[in-house]
Amino acid sequence: MTTKQTLNPLSTRLLSLDFLRGFIMVLLAIESTGMYDYLYEHSHNSFIEQFTHHPWHGLHFWDLVQPAFMFMAGVAMAFSLNKQWANGTTWNQSFKKTLKRCGWLFFWGVLDYAVRPKGLSFELWDVLTQLSFTTLVAFLIFRWSSLAQIGVCIGLLVLTEILYRFTHVPGFDQPFTDQHNFGNYIDLLLMNKINNGGWVAINCIPTAVHTIAGALAGKLLLSSNHHKLRQLILWGLACLVLGYGFDLLNITPIIKRIATTSFTIAALGWCLWFLAISYWWVDVLGHRKYLTFFTIVGMNSIFIYLFFEIVGSRWFNGYIGCISNGILSWFNAGELLKVIVASACIFGLEWLLCYFLYRKKVFFKL
Repeated sequence: MTTKQTLNPLSTRLLSLDFLRGFIMVLLAIESTGMYDYLYEHSHNSFIEQFTHHPWHGLHFWDLVQPAFMFMAGVAMAFSLNKQWANGTTWNQSFKKTLKRCGWLFFWGVLDYAVRPKGLSFELWDVLTQLSFTTLVAFLIFRWSSLAQIGVCIGLLVLTEILYRFTHVPGFDQPFTDQHNFGNYIDLLLMNKINNGGWVAINCIPTAVHTIAGALAGKLLLSSNHHKLRQLILWGLACLVLGYGFDLLNITPIIKRIATTSFTIAALGWCLWFLAISYWWVDVLGHRKYLTFFTIVGMNSIFIYLFFEIVGSRWFNGYIGCISNGILSWFNAGELLKVIVASACIFGLEWLLCYFLYRKKVFFKL
């Protein structure tokens, strides 16, 4: 991520990005079946625990999925805009397209949480809602120099620290305490409610760093820089040291649910390393066998996300689970086997749905 980058006017598809995006969506699809939660509740295995969100202060592997999702969106933005502008699209046309996409992301993000058993609800905690904000910010500063964009990232993190530490709203003046922080206060103003799990809507401010950094990483991969892999690794290392250092020195704790600065920076470090490893393995060494399994899902990421979030959780999972559990009951199968088979059937059918769209060359994009 240097200030001097020469972008290739046209570039081949970044297969490592397709793989990472697909890998993330596969993990999310399996999680939507409920298998991770069941396995952890009945085993409390430390490995399975990594596939659950940390309750508050700390970091699990699963806490990196959303940052990676938003980071990958930034990388994809760089490739998309590079292609658009190489084909003669103007900035204004790209802006209108991005604004429309952000509007749809916001709409679907709100709709995802809107239907509740007790009626309609207005909530802003969905990843798509937050991505609508981070995408717009990343686009607006996309043509700035790398140093200027890094400056914006620092500014967003400083703003986050100021809001949590120095606003002193009565009852919400404990920066890093669940249900009593500034993010909870803003949720009361915006939605007249506080999330029981501690999630806050203004996470979109610090996590915009992930999308901006993804766009910077994408521009680096598009550039003629011969040390791009090393730079990804070094930037990732710097972020990891800084993020975990803030936590270890008791400056700012790592808390995913309110996206503290230490969490945002540490998560970015992991995202940069994920991209570096994938780029090295797939695009540099050319290991592309079996990638299609993941890319089939990744190329329709928005569609499959909305499917298992809206259709899956409200109807599909229960319907398929009822069928598989009923059949296994004939053989006196145990509860664990029922859960695993039901999850495998649900995910398998969702994958086949993506495969059908892939074969028909139907790709849903916002």
